[in-house]
Amino acid sequence: MNDYLVRALAREAGVRVIVSSNTGLALEAADRHGTFPIATIALAHALTGAALMGAMLKVRQRLAMKFEGSGPLQKILVESDNNGRIRGYVSQPFIDLPDLSREQIAAALGDTGLLTIVRDVLLPELVESTVPLGSGDIAAELTFFLNQSEQIPSLIDISHLVDEEGTLQMVGGLLIQAMPPYESGIVNQLRNNIQELPPVADLLHSGKTPQEILTLIFGEMPYKLLEERPLHFECGCSRSRSEQALISLGSDELRHILDTEGEAVVDCHFCHEQYVFNREELEALIDTM
Repeated sequence: MNDYLVRALAREAGVRVIVSSNTGLALEAADRHGTFPIATIALAHALTGAALMGAMLKVRQRLAMKFEGSGPLQKILVESDNNGRIRGYVSQPFIDLPDLSREQIAAALGDTGLLTIVRDVLLPELVESTVPLGSGDIAAELTFFLNQSEQIPSLIDISHLVDEEGTLQMVGGLLIQAMPPYESGIVNQLRNNIQELPPVADLLHSGKTPQEILTLIFGEMPYKLLEERPLHFECGCSRSRSEQALISLGSDELRHILDTEGEAVVDCHFCHEQYVFNREELEALIDTM
């Protein structure tokens, strides 16, 4: 499945719109973590939000978004960069709830907690912002973050479709944001436009492309298509990084692992890839230290 987003600008109106179709990467994340349906959908929404937010980054910039809620899912962590590389996980992937409505998905995350967004914008210090959760709905939380914390009139909408068994069939999203000098009126105008349309996931499922959805959103407003960006699930973990993580434990801890377990298994939280270091490899690490 080809996952990608489109980014467009209506310069005269002072607004940009991003539309994403990213079912494939959401399904890959679900498959890697073996998530149950409610966790699959919540993680899919978070990954979609990461794709939309990542599309606003500049070259080599990255961001991480952590949703920590009072619901049974507890925490969702997703990361993205300006190249469409996205990864993420949910801390409680095996939560089983029969109701897969949008309200139940929000309740699974919880309406009490924090959303923390950390951005690497190539400055000496990371840029970190935190806002309280208000509903547990991923799109609503990100909209609140952009409007309140960033003071940028914005709207994020994310939707999905599932089959009768609760299997994810489609997920996509859109972001509407005013450009400086910020005018909230244009965002409200486009909000009214999308309220007259089916959700993005329904439009995608009916065969509409993100480019065609842009046309529906803008209506008669002139705009320019700036970019079509591929999206994919990609993790930066590797065997060499796992080796460095083991070395950071120190020789005493490695000897303890060697004596009690006989091997070390490094499990990546984001992609669930496992790196196994046998006895001989651990002994070689200890020797280098």
